[in-house]
Amino acid sequence: MGFSIEDSFYCFQTIYVLNLLSYYSLRNYQLSIKKYPLLMSPFNLKLPVAIGCDHAGFDCKEDLISFLEARGIVFKDFGTYNKDSVDYPDFAHPVASAVEKGEAAFGILLCGSANGVAITANKHQGIRAGLCWGDEIAELVRKHNDANIICIPARFVRDGDAEKMLDTFMNTAFEGGRHASRVGKIAC
Repeated sequence: MGFSIEDSFYCFQTIYVLNLLSYYSLRNYQLSIKKYPLLMSPFNLKLPVAIGCDHAGFDCKEDLISFLEARGIVFKDFGTYNKDSVDYPDFAHPVASAVEKGEAAFGILLCGSANGVAITANKHQGIRAGLCWGDEIAELVRKHNDANIICIPARFVRDGDAEKMLDTFMNTAFEGGRHASRVGKIAC
């Protein structure tokens, strides 16, 4: 079993970045994560990112799509596609299904409070949708809960905060350990 050129290049990039990181301070390390987000993500970004929202999350979703496009990250937009009033489950279920089936690396859901989309997504087995209103929460839902969908309350986040939370979410690995046994008890 051999490695493809793409796999070899990825390994080389990873080793190169890790060697660079050993020479830089924490501040420079954080800057390198922002500069090279694809190299640091624990998610399989060869798959698209699933994204969806209701009317309240539409503007924020468009901002996050621009964020993903600027980083060359492929995504699948499950709607809504305008600000007309809609029902959030119509968009949360398809995003959760794509993540659940392994068709998406992870999911992003938005609505006014993010409670509705989180509740809906968490009805799916294998989905751990975490409601995030700040950067520290986005980090913790990954580290401690192995969340595979980030739910953002569009009416309660300031400009730029959603992008920061998404960056943290997609670049934070699950810690495992004592948290793994807890996450293992979630499914019914």
